[in-house]
Amino acid sequence: MKTDTSWNNVSDWYDELLTGSDTYQSKVILPNLLRLVAPKKGMKILDLACGQGFFSEAFVREGAEVVGVDISSNLINIAKERVRGAKFFVSSADKLLFIPDHSVDAVVITLAIQNIQNISEVFREVKRALSPSGKMFLVLNHPSFRIPGASAWGFDEISKKQYRRIDSYMTESKHEIDMHPGKGKTDVTVSFHRPLQVYFKVLANNGFAVSRLEEWISHKESGKGPRKVEEDRTRKEFPLFLCMEVFSQ
Repeated sequence: MKTDTSWNNVSDWYDELLTGSDTYQSKVILPNLLRLVAPKKGMKILDLACGQGFFSEAFVREGAEVVGVDISSNLINIAKERVRGAKFFVSSADKLLFIPDHSVDAVVITLAIQNIQNISEVFREVKRALSPSGKMFLVLNHPSFRIPGASAWGFDEISKKQYRRIDSYMTESKHEIDMHPGKGKTDVTVSFHRPLQVYFKVLANNGFAVSRLEEWISHKESGKGPRKVEEDRTRKEFPLFLCMEVFSQ
């Protein structure tokens, strides 16, 4: 099985990023995921594209039985060293041969589905792995407002309003993301932009329906300055993340 991935090249940087105390992962995504997934003793959770096990560790603390899967061997090695009480495997998300049919209660894919090309095959495997009453939770950069190379903040000096500029939305696209902009050494990963209807269609084609959709805003505030009030206002108007709770039809 081919497990070579560009994420191996940025595994140390990504691990350092998530160990910070004021990250979106710790302040926005994790508390919301714990609320929705509601991990508890005996609950079987598949953390798909788990990275270094940041969310797996939180699920284990709540008593869940966790299996983490990631295509990056470097990130899985970090997860194995750091997280006790979970099982971790190196694998692509579309071939989970080590997961028995209908054996997990929840599948969580956090900030990863946007980096995977063959999402239909992933959803097909998830449906096979989920129990009849199980749910999948998808968290992604909001595809309506965070489009690589086609979205940006702007400020209207006349109205004194900050706005979000969107140059394209409906067109699916593939982008190389520079993980260290402005530095000499450049490592890139790949991201795919898809409009919301693509996710809904692919989910439906694989026997899923969306039961809940939430949009999560930034927890941060601007420092003192003439645009602080407007910047803080727009943080609450334009969500960074989208979460979909999905069940088998």
